[in-house]
Amino acid sequence: MIGPSALGDGMFVVDPSRCIGCEACVQACGECGTHRGRSLIHLDQVDRSTTVQTVPMVCMHCEDPTCAQVCPADAIKQNEDGVVQSALKPRCVACSNCVLACPFGVPKYEADFDLMMKCDMCYDRTSQGVAPMCASVCPSQALWFGTPEEFADTRRGTLTNEFQFGNETVRTRVHTVVDEPGPLQVTAGPTESPWQDDPFGLATVEA
Repeated sequence: MIGPSALGDGMFVVDPSRCIGCEACVQACGECGTHRGRSLIHLDQVDRSTTVQTVPMVCMHCEDPTCAQVCPADAIKQNEDGVVQSALKPRCVACSNCVLACPFGVPKYEADFDLMMKCDMCYDRTSQGVAPMCASVCPSQALWFGTPEEFADTRRGTLTNEFQFGNETVRTRVHTVVDEPGPLQVTAGPTESPWQDDPFGLATVEA
């Protein structure tokens, strides 16, 4: 399901299948004027032992952001466009609650600034209809910014902004290209027995 776009007619799209691991996005992110020279994008290795596939990970800008919910100092704000911003320096107590709570593993605690920092979708750019720094330099368009109509005309794939973490559904402002419609299953569903019954998986090994 595609919900309302975060920034007027523009939407931010991630297509992991297009990522070539060039790290252009990582370098460009550090050039964003509000990032103080820090790159706030993750470029994750899927499984180094079996594949060279990489996946860019930006803040997904959840509709109901967990990072803001767990912040004891009310330092993390969501603006009127649905963009979840980095922690406010005067309020942030550097507790790292947000780092632990984010289901996508996005926020970073930056010790030099004693502050949580994360992708803010280059709001100074996207609020004016300009692509985020990372999307503006991505040669394979694994990171893309545009209108739904432009996506339909120029791209393939199904868009989703719903992720299923066990029994919890998380809806995001950033859209992801998937093979099939519906919530993207991020973690496995319920098992026959709770993990606490066999936390080290020894029963599986013995079998």
